[in-house]
Amino acid sequence: MTDHQTTHQAEEDARNDQILIYVDGQLKPKAEATVSVYDSGFMLGDGVWEGLRLYNGTWAFLEEHIDRLFEAAKAIDLDIGKDRAGVIAALEETREANSMTTDAHARLMVTRGVKHRPFQHPSLSRSGPTFVIIMEHSKPKLPRPIRLATVPHLRGLPMTQDPKLNSHSKLNCILACIAAEKAGADEALMLDLHGFVNTTNACNFFVVKKGAVWTSTGDYCMNGITRQKVIDLCHANGIPCFERNFSLVDTYSADEAFLTGTFGAQTPVSEIDGRQIGSGEMGPVTKRLRTLYTALIKEICQ
Repeated sequence: MTDHQTTHQAEEDARNDQILIYVDGQLKPKAEATVSVYDSGFMLGDGVWEGLRLYNGTWAFLEEHIDRLFEAAKAIDLDIGKDRAGVIAALEETREANSMTTDAHARLMVTRGVKHRPFQHPSLSRSGPTFVIIMEHSKPKLPRPIRLATVPHLRGLPMTQDPKLNSHSKLNCILACIAAEKAGADEALMLDLHGFVNTTNACNFFVVKKGAVWTSTGDYCMNGITRQKVIDLCHANGIPCFERNFSLVDTYSADEAFLTGTFGAQTPVSEIDGRQIGSGEMGPVTKRLRTLYTALIKEICQ
């Protein structure tokens, strides 16, 4: 298996060569959009970020994403340097500068800023936060369902690094992704510290068994906005949905499996640890949820 793909695989778009990137209040061409080597994010992964998706001129679930950004910043004692209106204004300024109306993805990043000296202590970041928005024309393109491999890297406890925190420090997930690729898969399936199935290195994870949707308890995974929308859609449309502990044994015998995330919405899974899941193609419950989610996006983004 050498035809690797990722859950963030998109169609090539030549317009992305000419994008303008927001860096601390200035819109800069891609080649000129840089930060200092002394920046806290580059040096230590000290920062938080959000990914947002644009549909028909509207940022989907904008308020929830801004809530999560400010919650994460408060958790790491980081002053973003803008209020909510200021963050949204910067997002809109970048969108308008790039003439984007739909099928766009924004990565909004805030770090503790440039350090006075190249060491860990946050007091050495004295110049205020670094605030960056990268916005690209981005239409998902997945030629086939995703293959997963279980890896030894775990989603840990809140007192180590809370897995709910959308921080720049993603090395644990990157190592998990590398391990999965070495095993011939596209993405890593990660367990929690009790050995229950939890999440992938980049997305939230669901299985379908006998018409019911299962996902983890949420204790050790990213508090995904798309994850919650899928759970809400299940409850609103008579689809049994359970947030529970379950094992790899339960997972291998699933009828369907899929991932959720801001970029790909609902991504089908064909194989886990060399075992085919269901038919190996997108299953009927996943298809129904994708239809319901598309309708929700159409309703709120018009």
